[in-house]
Amino acid sequence: MSESAAMAGGAALVTGSVQGIGLGVARSLAGAGMRIAVHGLATPEQGWAVADELMALGAPDACFHDADLRDPAAIRAMMAQLQDWGPIDVLVNNAGIQKTAPLAEIDPGTWDAILAVNLSAAFHTMQLALPGMAERGYGRVVNIASVHGIVASQDKAPYCASKHGLVGLSKVAALEYAAAGSGAAGGVTVNCICPGWTDTDIIAPQIAARGQALGTGRNEAVASLLSEKQPSLRMSDPAEIGELVLWLCSRAAHNVTGVSIPVDGGWTAQ
Repeated sequence: MSESAAMAGGAALVTGSVQGIGLGVARSLAGAGMRIAVHGLATPEQGWAVADELMALGAPDACFHDADLRDPAAIRAMMAQLQDWGPIDVLVNNAGIQKTAPLAEIDPGTWDAILAVNLSAAFHTMQLALPGMAERGYGRVVNIASVHGIVASQDKAPYCASKHGLVGLSKVAALEYAAAGSGAAGGVTVNCICPGWTDTDIIAPQIAARGQALGTGRNEAVASLLSEKQPSLRMSDPAEIGELVLWLCSRAAHNVTGVSIPVDGGWTAQ
Protein backbone atom coordinates (compact mmCIF):
# COMPACT_ATOMS: atom_id res chain seq x y z
CA MET A 1 0.00 0.00 0.00
CA SER A 2 1.34 3.42 -0.91
CA GLU A 3 1.61 6.18 1.64
CA SER A 4 -1.18 8.12 -0.05
CA ALA A 5 -3.50 5.10 0.01
CA ALA A 6 -2.73 4.44 3.64
CA MET A 7 -3.28 7.98 4.81
CA ALA A 8 -6.27 8.79 2.59
CA GLY A 9 -8.96 6.23 3.23
CA GLY A 10 -6.89 3.87 5.34
CA ALA A 11 -8.30 2.80 8.70
CA ALA A 12 -6.96 3.52 12.17
CA LEU A 13 -7.94 2.23 15.59
CA VAL A 14 -7.03 4.54 18.46
CA THR A 15 -7.84 3.13 21.88
CA GLY A 16 -8.76 5.58 24.59
CA SER A 17 -9.60 8.22 21.99
CA VAL A 18 -12.63 9.97 23.46
CA GLN A 19 -10.38 12.46 25.25
CA GLY A 20 -6.79 13.44 25.99
CA ILE A 21 -3.83 12.19 23.98
CA GLY A 22 -5.96 9.61 22.16
CA LEU A 23 -8.35 12.27 20.92
CA GLY A 24 -5.43 14.44 19.82
CA VAL A 25 -4.05 11.50 17.83
CA ALA A 26 -7.44 10.69 16.31
CA ARG A 27 -7.88 14.30 15.20
CA SER A 28 -4.50 14.32 13.44
CA LEU A 29 -5.20 11.05 11.63
CA ALA A 30 -8.70 12.22 10.68
CA GLY A 31 -7.23 15.39 9.25
CA ALA A 32 -4.99 13.22 7.04
CA GLY A 33 -8.06 11.51 5.60
CA MET A 34 -8.04 8.28 7.58
CA ARG A 35 -11.13 6.44 8.74
CA ILE A 36 -11.09 6.35 12.53
CA ALA A 37 -12.30 3.70 14.96
CA VAL A 38 -12.89 5.62 18.18
CA HIS A 39 -12.65 3.67 21.42
CA GLY A 40 -13.07 4.53 25.06
CA LEU A 41 -15.03 4.56 28.28
CA ALA A 42 -17.92 6.77 27.26
CA THR A 43 -21.63 6.66 26.65
CA PRO A 44 -22.71 5.89 23.09
CA GLU A 45 -23.79 9.50 22.74
CA GLN A 46 -20.35 10.76 23.77
CA GLY A 47 -18.50 8.26 21.61
CA TRP A 48 -20.51 8.93 18.48
CA ALA A 49 -20.21 12.67 19.05
CA VAL A 50 -16.42 12.23 18.83
CA ALA A 51 -16.89 10.16 15.67
CA ASP A 52 -18.97 12.97 14.15
CA GLU A 53 -16.28 15.51 15.08
CA LEU A 54 -13.61 13.43 13.38
CA MET A 55 -15.65 13.15 10.19
CA ALA A 56 -16.05 16.91 10.21
CA LEU A 57 -12.24 17.14 10.39
CA GLY A 58 -11.79 14.98 7.29
CA ALA A 59 -12.26 11.33 8.23
CA PRO A 60 -14.29 9.60 5.48
CA ASP A 61 -15.89 7.42 8.15
CA ALA A 62 -15.72 6.93 11.90
CA CYS A 63 -17.22 4.46 14.35
CA PHE A 64 -17.27 4.01 18.11
CA HIS A 65 -16.42 0.98 20.25
CA ASP A 66 -16.46 0.63 24.03
CA ALA A 67 -14.77 -2.75 24.47
CA ASP A 68 -13.56 -3.43 28.01
CA LEU A 69 -9.80 -3.74 27.53
CA ARG A 70 -9.52 -5.85 30.66
CA ASP A 71 -11.40 -8.60 28.80
CA PRO A 72 -9.53 -10.43 26.00
CA ALA A 73 -12.83 -11.73 24.59
CA ALA A 74 -14.17 -8.19 24.27
CA ILE A 75 -10.97 -7.13 22.50
CA ARG A 76 -11.25 -10.04 20.07
CA ALA A 77 -14.87 -9.17 19.32
CA MET A 78 -13.97 -5.53 18.62
CA MET A 79 -11.09 -6.49 16.35
CA ALA A 80 -13.30 -8.95 14.44
CA GLN A 81 -15.85 -6.22 13.82
CA LEU A 82 -13.11 -3.87 12.65
CA GLN A 83 -11.70 -6.45 10.26
CA ASP A 84 -14.90 -6.12 8.25
CA TRP A 85 -14.93 -2.30 8.62
CA GLY A 86 -11.17 -1.83 8.14
CA PRO A 87 -8.86 -3.63 7.88
CA ILE A 88 -6.73 -1.71 10.36
CA ASP A 89 -3.68 -0.02 8.83
CA VAL A 90 -2.74 2.06 11.88
CA LEU A 91 -3.10 0.84 15.45
CA VAL A 92 -2.53 3.30 18.27
CA ASN A 93 -2.64 1.69 21.72
CA ASN A 94 -3.24 4.73 23.88
CA ALA A 95 -5.76 3.64 26.53
CA GLY A 96 -4.30 3.58 30.01
CA ILE A 97 -5.17 3.79 33.67
CA GLN A 98 -3.12 4.75 36.70
CA LYS A 99 -3.37 4.72 40.46
CA THR A 100 -0.64 5.99 42.73
CA ALA A 101 0.14 4.24 46.00
CA PRO A 102 3.17 2.77 47.77
CA LEU A 103 4.07 -0.73 46.63
CA ALA A 104 3.09 -2.21 49.98
CA GLU A 105 -0.41 -0.74 49.72
CA ILE A 106 -1.39 -1.71 46.17
CA ASP A 107 -4.14 -4.31 46.15
CA PRO A 108 -3.95 -7.20 43.66
CA GLY A 109 -7.06 -6.03 41.82
CA THR A 110 -5.48 -2.67 41.04
CA TRP A 111 -2.28 -4.35 39.84
CA ASP A 112 -4.23 -6.72 37.58
CA ALA A 113 -6.42 -3.96 36.10
CA ILE A 114 -3.51 -1.63 35.28
CA LEU A 115 -1.46 -4.40 33.68
CA ALA A 116 -4.49 -5.59 31.71
CA VAL A 117 -5.39 -2.21 30.24
CA ASN A 118 -1.92 -0.73 29.80
CA LEU A 119 -0.03 -3.80 28.61
CA SER A 120 -2.06 -6.94 27.92
CA ALA A 121 -4.62 -5.08 25.78
CA ALA A 122 -1.81 -3.88 23.50
CA PHE A 123 -0.57 -7.46 23.17
CA HIS A 124 -4.03 -8.64 22.09
CA THR A 125 -4.64 -5.85 19.57
CA MET A 126 -1.15 -6.17 18.09
CA GLN A 127 -1.40 -9.94 17.81
CA LEU A 128 -4.62 -9.56 15.83
CA ALA A 129 -3.63 -6.58 13.68
CA LEU A 130 0.02 -7.14 12.74
CA PRO A 131 -0.33 -10.24 10.52
CA GLY A 132 -2.75 -8.42 8.22
CA MET A 133 -0.47 -5.41 8.08
CA ALA A 134 2.38 -7.67 7.01
CA GLU A 135 0.27 -9.28 4.29
CA ARG A 136 -0.63 -5.85 2.87
CA GLY A 137 2.94 -4.55 3.13
CA TYR A 138 2.03 -1.48 5.17
CA GLY A 139 1.14 -1.02 8.82
CA ARG A 140 1.87 1.15 11.77
CA VAL A 141 1.63 0.37 15.45
CA VAL A 142 2.26 3.29 17.77
CA ASN A 143 2.06 2.46 21.46
CA ILE A 144 1.64 5.40 23.77
CA ALA A 145 3.91 4.48 26.64
CA SER A 146 5.20 7.17 29.00
CA VAL A 147 8.41 8.50 30.45
CA HIS A 148 7.57 5.85 33.02
CA GLY A 149 8.39 3.28 30.37
CA ILE A 150 11.96 4.60 30.53
CA VAL A 151 12.42 5.81 34.12
CA ALA A 152 10.58 5.08 37.34
CA SER A 153 8.81 7.14 39.97
CA GLN A 154 7.80 6.28 43.48
CA ASP A 155 4.25 5.11 44.18
CA LYS A 156 3.68 4.01 40.57
CA ALA A 157 4.74 0.36 40.59
CA PRO A 158 1.98 -1.11 38.38
CA TYR A 159 2.01 1.85 36.00
CA CYS A 160 5.79 1.78 35.56
CA ALA A 161 5.79 -1.99 35.20
CA SER A 162 3.11 -1.83 32.52
CA LYS A 163 4.82 0.94 30.56
CA HIS A 164 8.27 -0.68 30.75
CA GLY A 165 6.59 -3.87 29.54
CA LEU A 166 4.95 -2.00 26.67
CA VAL A 167 8.33 -0.72 25.53
CA GLY A 168 9.75 -4.25 25.60
CA LEU A 169 6.75 -5.73 23.80
CA SER A 170 7.06 -3.08 21.09
CA LYS A 171 10.74 -3.85 20.51
CA VAL A 172 10.03 -7.55 20.05
CA ALA A 173 7.19 -6.89 17.62
CA ALA A 174 9.33 -4.39 15.71
CA LEU A 175 12.01 -7.04 15.20
CA GLU A 176 9.55 -9.71 14.14
CA TYR A 177 7.93 -7.48 11.49
CA ALA A 178 10.93 -5.39 10.44
CA ALA A 179 11.28 -7.11 7.05
CA ALA A 180 7.58 -7.01 6.16
CA GLY A 181 6.65 -4.98 3.12
CA SER A 182 9.10 -2.64 1.45
CA GLY A 183 10.34 0.91 1.60
CA ALA A 184 8.12 1.80 -1.35
CA ALA A 185 5.03 0.33 0.28
CA GLY A 186 5.90 1.75 3.68
CA GLY A 187 6.67 -1.45 5.54
CA VAL A 188 5.43 -2.37 8.99
CA THR A 189 6.79 -0.52 12.00
CA VAL A 190 6.16 -0.67 15.73
CA ASN A 191 7.20 2.23 17.94
CA CYS A 192 6.48 3.84 21.28
CA ILE A 193 5.93 7.47 22.15
CA CYS A 194 6.83 8.30 25.75
CA PRO A 195 5.14 11.53 26.83
CA GLY A 196 6.10 13.42 29.94
CA TRP A 197 3.75 15.96 31.46
CA THR A 198 0.92 16.36 28.96
CA ASP A 199 -2.15 18.51 29.45
CA THR A 200 -4.82 15.81 29.90
CA ASP A 201 -7.49 14.91 32.42
CA ILE A 202 -5.40 12.05 33.86
CA ILE A 203 -3.08 14.53 35.62
CA ALA A 204 -5.84 16.82 36.85
CA PRO A 205 -5.95 15.21 40.32
CA GLN A 206 -2.19 15.70 40.77
CA ILE A 207 -2.44 19.34 39.74
CA ALA A 208 -5.37 19.91 42.08
CA ALA A 209 -3.59 18.22 44.98
CA ARG A 210 -0.44 20.29 44.43
CA GLY A 211 -2.45 23.49 44.21
CA GLN A 212 -4.23 22.66 47.44
CA ALA A 213 -0.96 21.85 49.19
CA LEU A 214 0.62 25.12 48.04
CA GLY A 215 -2.49 27.20 48.39
CA THR A 216 -2.08 28.42 44.80
CA GLY A 217 -3.91 28.37 41.49
CA ARG A 218 -3.53 25.91 38.62
CA ASN A 219 -0.68 27.68 36.82
CA GLU A 220 1.48 27.78 39.93
CA ALA A 221 0.66 24.14 40.71
CA VAL A 222 1.67 23.07 37.20
CA ALA A 223 4.93 25.01 37.43
CA SER A 224 5.72 23.39 40.76
CA LEU A 225 5.08 19.88 39.45
CA LEU A 226 7.10 20.35 36.28
CA SER A 227 10.04 21.88 38.13
CA GLU A 228 10.66 18.49 39.75
CA LYS A 229 10.98 16.49 36.51
CA GLN A 230 10.55 18.36 33.22
CA PRO A 231 13.34 20.89 32.50
CA SER A 232 11.41 22.70 29.77
CA LEU A 233 8.81 23.71 32.38
CA ARG A 234 6.21 23.31 29.61
CA MET A 235 3.54 20.67 29.24
CA SER A 236 2.90 19.10 25.87
CA ASP A 237 -0.44 19.42 24.12
CA PRO A 238 -2.21 16.23 22.94
CA ALA A 239 -2.26 17.66 19.40
CA GLU A 240 1.55 17.63 19.41
CA ILE A 241 1.57 13.91 20.16
CA GLY A 242 -0.91 13.49 17.32
CA GLU A 243 1.43 15.19 14.87
CA LEU A 244 4.26 12.86 15.88
CA VAL A 245 2.03 9.83 15.33
CA LEU A 246 1.13 11.21 11.92
CA TRP A 247 4.79 11.43 10.94
CA LEU A 248 5.48 7.90 12.18
CA CYS A 249 2.68 6.73 9.88
CA SER A 250 4.31 8.30 6.81
CA ARG A 251 6.29 6.33 4.25
CA ALA A 252 9.32 8.44 5.17
CA ALA A 253 9.35 6.71 8.58
CA HIS A 254 9.56 3.17 7.11
CA ASN A 255 12.95 2.58 8.77
CA VAL A 256 11.98 4.01 12.14
CA THR A 257 10.97 0.96 14.14
CA GLY A 258 11.55 -0.40 17.62
CA VAL A 259 12.23 3.03 19.10
CA SER A 260 10.76 4.82 22.10
CA ILE A 261 10.55 8.56 21.50
CA PRO A 262 10.42 10.75 24.63
CA VAL A 263 8.28 13.88 24.40
CA ASP A 264 9.22 15.07 27.85
CA GLY A 265 11.00 18.42 27.79
CA GLY A 266 14.31 16.79 28.73
CA TRP A 267 13.00 14.67 31.63
CA THR A 268 14.72 11.45 30.57
CA ALA A 269 17.87 13.25 29.39
CA GLN A 270 18.83 14.00 32.99
